[in-house]
Amino acid sequence: MNENIVWHNTEVALEDREKQQGHQGLVLWFTGLSGSGKSTVATAFQKRLFDDGYRVFILDGDNVRHGLNSDLGFSSEDRVENIRRIGEVSKLFMDAGVITITSFISPFRADREVVRKKLPVGKFVEVFVKAPLDVCESRDPKGLYKKARAGEIAHFTGIDSPYEDPENPEITVETFKYKVEENVDQIISYLIEKKYIKIKE
Repeated sequence: MNENIVWHNTEVALEDREKQQGHQGLVLWFTGLSGSGKSTVATAFQKRLFDDGYRVFILDGDNVRHGLNSDLGFSSEDRVENIRRIGEVSKLFMDAGVITITSFISPFRADREVVRKKLPVGKFVEVFVKAPLDVCESRDPKGLYKKARAGEIAHFTGIDSPYEDPENPEITVETFKYKVEENVDQIISYLIEKKYIKIKE
């Protein structure tokens, strides 16, 4: 880093923002195979929180690749950089007091752990969106598994590139067993139990 670059503190701290808005800023990191239901659950979860008056925003994998990360491909190096950038952006959102939802395959434990370590203790909540490969492949909402099986997509997670399950995620939602709203209820219950949010009257 250039020695002329200096970090500037502001007069409004995260704690001030959290006190004003009545809830904590944090990052919920949704991870799982393509087709596991990450975006579906994340979208429903965001809507539930938004309707209850919380400041919440989703950073979705495909959406981010339309802009911020449009210069990145899907090589191992680019995937690492993709997650690094999202980690930095999600930290900025969290610092603003926003409940930040990220929805990325983020297949490698080491990359997810790098993001966790960037954040204050307790501000990173890993949400493992769990579904077996055959279920994800049967859903195939974007037709990506079909293309990967045909050799049209290389380094596709779950086919010819590995996905490393989280070892100790804060939350595991099983989208192949439960309905979307039940998955959302599970995440909300966790956040209330850990006092990230409060029960609305």
